[in-house]
Amino acid sequence: MTMDRPTLLHLDASPSLPADSVSRRLAARYAEAWRDRHGTDGYRYRDLSADPVPLTDGGYALLGQRVERGGAVPLDKVAEFAEGVAEQRQWALTLPLISELLAADTLLIGTPMYNLSIPAALKAWIDRVTFPGAYTDPATGERLLSRTRVVVAAARGGGYGPGTPMEAFDFQIPYLRAYFARIGVAAANLHIVVAELTRSADIPALAQFQGLAASSLAAAREAMGVLAAEV
Repeated sequence: MTMDRPTLLHLDASPSLPADSVSRRLAARYAEAWRDRHGTDGYRYRDLSADPVPLTDGGYALLGQRVERGGAVPLDKVAEFAEGVAEQRQWALTLPLISELLAADTLLIGTPMYNLSIPAALKAWIDRVTFPGAYTDPATGERLLSRTRVVVAAARGGGYGPGTPMEAFDFQIPYLRAYFARIGVAAANLHIVVAELTRSADIPALAQFQGLAASSLAAAREAMGVLAAEV
């Protein structure tokens, strides 16, 4: 995490255009407020749908396994463990993304629910940046993301909130909570804002919930504004 100017890494995972994407619009609300306050120099943006992160392959897995067997390996030494062109290429694709995440004070993610979980575009980024030992200081054991703020703008077409019949089918929010906890993000620094029932206006079976959808979206927009005002 950078110790001078604030840095925001903004990721969007929806394949839809902003006009059709609730998650993109919610994330943009936070990003705009952040840029108004901090300027654009520290702002980094990746559209994971339009410019997908390459999927990991066997070379990535072999390099990761070799590094794990080596114990605590600093990132600047990982290249020395790469054997052959395939592994070297995988590390060349991976290191810039890890470095980008480590440099961010705040990670902002806009993501819809896809098939009860997250889109493949976001999962590909997660798989790529989750390299063994990347977020632990090899000298001290410090969790390098413990002070990183993570803000997730999540949208889902149906209703999956607490107490709903579909609550048990939500593998979007629980997965993201578990993942970021696993890589060392402090629970107090993880903020997930959810807009529910976003398809209620165009799916007949959900039409009766349009009032709830409007309330959920309004609350999500307000929450993103509050979070942006805190940094």
